[in-house]
Amino acid sequence: MDFEYDAKTEDYRKRLLAFMDEHVYPAESSFHTDGWEPPAILASLKEAAKEAGLWNLFLPGEHGAGLTNLQYAPLAEITGRSPAVAPAALNCAAPDTGNMEVLAEFGTPEQQERWLKPLLAGEIRSAFAMTEPQVASSDATNIGTRIERDGDDYVINGRKFYITGAMNPNCKVFIVMGKTDPDAARHVQQSQILVPRDTPGLTVKRGMTVMGYTDGDHGGHAELIFENVRVPATNLIGVEGGGFAISQARLGPGRIHHCMRLIGMAERALELMCTRALARTTFGKTLAEQGVIQDWIAESRVRVEQARLLVLKAAWLMDTVGNKGAHTEIQAIKIVVPSAVEWILDKAIQTHGAAGLSQDTPLAGLWASARMLRLADGPDEVHKRSLAHRELKRYRSGS
Repeated sequence: MDFEYDAKTEDYRKRLLAFMDEHVYPAESSFHTDGWEPPAILASLKEAAKEAGLWNLFLPGEHGAGLTNLQYAPLAEITGRSPAVAPAALNCAAPDTGNMEVLAEFGTPEQQERWLKPLLAGEIRSAFAMTEPQVASSDATNIGTRIERDGDDYVINGRKFYITGAMNPNCKVFIVMGKTDPDAARHVQQSQILVPRDTPGLTVKRGMTVMGYTDGDHGGHAELIFENVRVPATNLIGVEGGGFAISQARLGPGRIHHCMRLIGMAERALELMCTRALARTTFGKTLAEQGVIQDWIAESRVRVEQARLLVLKAAWLMDTVGNKGAHTEIQAIKIVVPSAVEWILDKAIQTHGAAGLSQDTPLAGLWASARMLRLADGPDEVHKRSLAHRELKRYRSGS
């Protein structure tokens, strides 16, 4: 690996850093919302991002900026310094990113025209409806929602839970994961299908909080009910039984994007910790002179550097040998990075005292996001289980 940014990446970095200073950081104080409506300032931020050429940076190929994972990593890290504002402003926010990737790779021309095109333009939002309250959804083969063929339509029945982005009124379409053939082999029972928000039988039952936050800045999270929801068979993404494979293709990039942004969250937390430590005095010394604070600062820097190196390695492997070849590293970063960043945020909060819990710093919200990401896209324990199985396989007799 070459750790020097190439000319294209460096150009994007300079423009993005300037955009953060000029537009994103000044917008933070007025961006947050107590409800589900997008903050009013978001529209102008998106226009500014388009004018600056900082749009759809996450998406390779013809539909996006054409960046590799390794080129996008330092840019996503920068946006992670303000994760509620910057990704949304640049049209690089989950779950739209993963949904656009799915539609770009697996969607029909008609599906791309109706849904991908407005998503790429930032005109609508979307959600990915996979997890369910009655089953352990970290094992996607558990999904119980039924998608049954009926003539020229599919009929959907089920209940979904913690569906990110669903409370945003601009969320116009759901990609729904469900079972089309419960009797098929375990990994080909599932399919994915497009369900417009206004389809009869689809009910957004309630918004759900994260650590007490509505998380409205990210479009919120919702519980959904599907009662005889009927959509055309042409809304199926890919083929029947292809849902599990599509979800794996979707989650790989999603996991690394989260980890890239987490590095930026950690850098901002460390910056705030150092600034606070130098400004506050206790027992005749600044906090920066206290050994325990110095230990936290040093340990934070080490953890950031370790996490970043592993994320960059995963990005490099995804570019060179593909997502499947980078499977071990993708799982490793999903285990390591949220936990490391959660620890750093905890120490930054502790350094700030009660102020670290308040709305006067971004730390409490960042901590809630980092803690959530130890569950989102698969909990730590599931990734550890899979990683251990792969490691043990190398030593089993006959393997």
